[in-house]
Amino acid sequence: MTGAHPGARLAWSCLLAACIATHPFAARADWKPVEKDVPYKIAGKTGPELYASIGERGPKAGVGRAIAFTNFKLTWQRDYRPQPDGACTLATARPKLIISYHLPELEGELPEPVATNWKVFIDGVRKHEAVHGEMIVDMVKQIEAYSIGLSAADDPGCKKVRAKLQERLPSISQARQQRSRDFDRAELSNGGAVHQLVLNLVNGG
Repeated sequence: MTGAHPGARLAWSCLLAACIATHPFAARADWKPVEKDVPYKIAGKTGPELYASIGERGPKAGVGRAIAFTNFKLTWQRDYRPQPDGACTLATARPKLIISYHLPELEGELPEPVATNWKVFIDGVRKHEAVHGEMIVDMVKQIEAYSIGLSAADDPGCKKVRAKLQERLPSISQARQQRSRDFDRAELSNGGAVHQLVLNLVNGG
């Protein structure tokens, strides 16, 4: 998530859903996230006008608005297998991950040097949000690695192994959120990459 107007709170939206289903056993397969842009329109002819438009139209972030943010929807197909000895094993866990990048999109054309400054700005913002996307993918891979082969003894109804999985998920999610906060703090602080992008846009014409 990329902060906007001074004082705007960092925020992010994390939608974590577990969809448990039973499927025939299959070997672990590669998967890729679905990534999509969700633009919001801004207008202006100068750097300050563009930044003001972001402040007015950007996605809500706490009490203020953000320049951009990344959120996701995660569901799972999970195959729990009762074992002959009474245990239950999670044989497969396949994620379906949709990552959405909410980014400003310019209405109309810009004069120089504002057009060049805007390109530098939006390319930098997109790069910043892509890092958040990579963190989300890393989190899902951690969940996947923990899930496959997870087992619980004396669990013919596969309730214990499900509970065991759910106990672990919050710590993985919280670790990802902390990484995102730390990254935003560094990028938005004085001298940080996003801070420099804002200064270049606002002061460049």
